[in-house]
Amino acid sequence: MPVDLGKKIQYFTLDVISSVGLGKTFGMLRRDSDVDDYLKSSEEGLIIGNIALAMGISCIAQAPFIGKFIAPSPRDNSGFGKMMATCFRYVDERVANPTDKRSDMLASFIRHGLAGDELRSEALEQVIAGSDTTAGAIRGTLLHIVTNPRVYSKLQSEIDDAVCDGRAPRRGEGLIAAAQARQLPYLQAVIREGLRVWPPVVNIFPRDVPPGGDTVVVDGESVFLPSGVCVGYSAHAIHHSENIYGKDAKAFRPERWFEPDPARLALMVRTNELIFGYGKFQCLGKSIAQIEIGKIIFEVCINNRMFVFNAIHT
Repeated sequence: MPVDLGKKIQYFTLDVISSVGLGKTFGMLRRDSDVDDYLKSSEEGLIIGNIALAMGISCIAQAPFIGKFIAPSPRDNSGFGKMMATCFRYVDERVANPTDKRSDMLASFIRHGLAGDELRSEALEQVIAGSDTTAGAIRGTLLHIVTNPRVYSKLQSEIDDAVCDGRAPRRGEGLIAAAQARQLPYLQAVIREGLRVWPPVVNIFPRDVPPGGDTVVVDGESVFLPSGVCVGYSAHAIHHSENIYGKDAKAFRPERWFEPDPARLALMVRTNELIFGYGKFQCLGKSIAQIEIGKIIFEVCINNRMFVFNAIHT
């Protein structure tokens, strides 16, 4: 029976981030449905937001007085507003209960003094940022696996060998541990390459240069950035750069991550890590996303050995 794997993956990442972040899953996988129309409202909100950005009027939502009539509100019946209402309801439910023995992110926020709108804002941001981007990374990587028989065959062989050697659990023996997944070099190379070829976020992530300017080192040379300048980067351009990744930068080739030249490999790895941000701006959910990607790709391969071949031939 045909299955919309893309939608299932979104259900999966939303259940994971709601469990880790809010201490309670949305229950989308169990119900096999878009609970509270989260995905529907998210898509509606993105359409509105993208139109506003394209027209250059998104800043109006931040304007005094006028902004509150334009920006999404939890009182809305669609778009981001409806999504906000769902998340805020989860937060209010948790605030009413003790958090001393809970280990999720929301409990940590509460223990560290966050409350009110600040707490709701943090909770909403982690759900939005930690679900759609991870789902995009998983779907993009799986797409390149199913359309590259050579890569799939090599990945499946590594997984089969790991299972036979006892380095990974057999089917029915439980899920692979994150530490075990990290010990599968070709799996990790496939994940890196999937994120590189299909970056889940292509925002320029603008950063304002502080007063007085700043000096950065680029290719061994010091470059002064004057105060007031806004600096950003093109994810698609950098992660497809032939200067960094070679002449076949546009190709999906996980083997590039076994580059024998240490200096070149280090450059590629540093560049690849920009997918999750840098320094104090690095994504707080990086480790969670990496665990999700590694586990789900392994489990898809071990539980559905004919999955890729069937996908290729249909």
